[in-house]
Amino acid sequence: MKIEQQLAALRRAYTARNPESSARFDSATAWMPGGNTRSVLYYGPFPLAIARGAGCTLWDADGHEYTDFLGEFTAGLYGHSHPVIRAAIDAALDGGINLSGHNLLEARLACLVSERFDSLQRLRFTNSGTEANLLAIAAAKRFTGRGKVMVFKGAYHGGVLSFVGGHSAMNVPHDFVLGRYNDLADASALARECAGDLAAILVEPMQGAAGCIVGRDEFLHGLRKLATDAGALLVFDEVMTSRLSPGGRQQTLAIRPDMTTLGKYIGGGMSFGAFGGRTEIMDLFDPRKPGYLGHPGTFNNNVLTMSAGIAGLSTVFTAAVAVELTARGDALRERLNAMCRRAGAALRFTGIGSLMNLHAGTGDIERVDDLAPGDADITELFFFHMLEQGIYVARRGFVVLSLPLTEADLERFAAAFAGFLARYRAVLQA
Repeated sequence: MKIEQQLAALRRAYTARNPESSARFDSATAWMPGGNTRSVLYYGPFPLAIARGAGCTLWDADGHEYTDFLGEFTAGLYGHSHPVIRAAIDAALDGGINLSGHNLLEARLACLVSERFDSLQRLRFTNSGTEANLLAIAAAKRFTGRGKVMVFKGAYHGGVLSFVGGHSAMNVPHDFVLGRYNDLADASALARECAGDLAAILVEPMQGAAGCIVGRDEFLHGLRKLATDAGALLVFDEVMTSRLSPGGRQQTLAIRPDMTTLGKYIGGGMSFGAFGGRTEIMDLFDPRKPGYLGHPGTFNNNVLTMSAGIAGLSTVFTAAVAVELTARGDALRERLNAMCRRAGAALRFTGIGSLMNLHAGTGDIERVDDLAPGDADITELFFFHMLEQGIYVARRGFVVLSLPLTEADLERFAAAFAGFLARYRAVLQA
C-alpha cells in the first residue's frame, strides 16, 4: 500500500476516534480564522482539543490519554503543573498580580539567568522569544549604527522573524540578508557584499523549527570570527537550545556571542523572553542615560513569570539536571537511529539532547534544502501512528523530552516507534 493510502486510513481512524475534538474545531471556526490562533498547532483534518494536563500526561476532549513528548514545543520543560512551579505561582498570586512598579522578584531572576549564561552581563525581560529577538536586532542596529542583519534560511526567530522557507510576508521590514546555514563561505561572501553596513549576524546554534538541524562547530565558530572582523554583533538565538547544557549551546561550543536571546522554559513555563549581552550594548536601555532606548512592556516583569522562573532555575532545573536531561535525550536519539538502521528504514532523527526530529532519508542534513521530498508525508505518518499509541508529538516529527518523563515512558516511546517501523516497513525501506 502506498504512503498516501496509509495516511488516508490513519486520518479516517483519527476522525472516527475524536468526534468531540472535531465538533469543537468546527465551532471555533465561527470566531477564529481556521478555528486557530496559533498556526503551528493546526493540522488536518482537525487538531485535537486538549482538555487538561498533569505531569507528562495529556487528556483530550474525547477522553484519550497521551504521554506528552512535545513539551509545548520546548516551553514545557517542567511538565504540567509541576508542584514547585505551582507553589511559586500561588505565592505570587497571594501578593498581587499587577503591582505597577518594580517588584521584589525581577532582579533575582535576572541574577540567576546571568549566572547560567556567562555572556549575559546585563539583560532585560520580555514576554516571548519573538520580542527578545526584535529587541536584540534593534539594539544591534543602534549600537553599530548599521542597517543590515544576516539571518539563515531555515531559521525561526519568532512569528515576525521566520525564514523557514526563506523570506516571509509576515516578517518585520528590517534589511535582512539571507544566508545558507552551515555554509561559512556563503556567509563570508554576504558580509563582504554588505560593504560595512552589517549590524548583526543572528543565528540559532541548532535550527529548531526547521527540524533540529545542528549547526556545525566550525560554522558557528567561523561566524564568531566573521562578526568580529566585520564589526558586527553575533547574536545567538538560544530560545530553544539554552536547555542543552547549564549555560546553553554557547557553553558547550565555547563561543561567546555579543548578545543572546532566551525564552520558553526559563520563565517556568509562563510567557517569557529575555535578551542580553555585553554591558556596553545593554547600557543603551539604561533610562538613567540620555538618549536611551525605551523598552516598555506591561508584563515584562510580571510576578507570575518572575516567581515561576526563580523556582525553576534555583531548585528544579539545576546545572546537574540540565546535563542529565541532555544525556538522556542523546541516548534515546541514538537508540532510535540504531533501530532505523537495523530495520533498513530510510529514516533518521536529528538533534541534540532533549530535542530531536524525525526525517526521511539517511543522508546528512545541514540545511533545509537537504530535506527529502517525502519528509512531510513520513512525519505525518509517524505523527498519527504515535497518537494511536497514546504518544503526543508534533505533526512535523518534532520530539521533546520534559523532566517528568520516566525511563518507563522512554521505553514505551521506543516500543511504539518499533511498532511504526514494523507496521510501515514497506514504505520506509532505504
